[in-house]
Amino acid sequence: MPAKGSLSWIGGMMLFTLAAGYISMGSKGLVFYILLIVFIIGAILTLFFFIFFRDPERCSPGDEDDAVSPADGRVISIQNQKICIFMNIHNVHVNRAPLAGTVTNIDYKPGGYIPAFNKDSLVNERNHVVINTDSGVLELTQIAGVLTRRIVSYISVGSLVKRGERIGMIRFGSRVDVIIPEGYVFIVKLDDKVKAGCTIIARKKEKITGQ
Repeated sequence: MPAKGSLSWIGGMMLFTLAAGYISMGSKGLVFYILLIVFIIGAILTLFFFIFFRDPERCSPGDEDDAVSPADGRVISIQNQKICIFMNIHNVHVNRAPLAGTVTNIDYKPGGYIPAFNKDSLVNERNHVVINTDSGVLELTQIAGVLTRRIVSYISVGSLVKRGERIGMIRFGSRVDVIIPEGYVFIVKLDDKVKAGCTIIARKKEKITGQ
């Protein structure tokens, strides 16, 4: 199904494409060919938006205290308690809560257009979310990419979120950083491919040592 907040993009492009096709039917000569090209481009973009803004259902595996990935993409950095996941243009861009808890703070900041895989992308538009979980405080930062600056949030301060629940979307190229609570260790590695709500990225230390 289309992601929440994306219908205006899909609908707008679809109407534009249909209008170009309708007008072209009554046109001739050079105008007809120009409108035909516009129609074809519009149809391609409409299909692209349908694919890009997809939001498939996900089922979170493991125990409730296992932290799941907040995003589809590739792990580009792991440092101590922090992991960075880069979302490419073909990934699903809906983000999910790694752990269940209460949203205690949301800090949105506008910014620039640096590529999201670049360390300087911290100057970009971002949305910093703090979630108080049963295992401690989890911090998640959504960072917009080079193509557009638009982070759509589905939550607010005081929201109770379930593990794997949708919390927002970043349009086009982007990145999600997560700082997990103390007592957790990452079980994914650099360059691993992860899926939002599906891939377990971290577990409690005692759970790993007890296995």
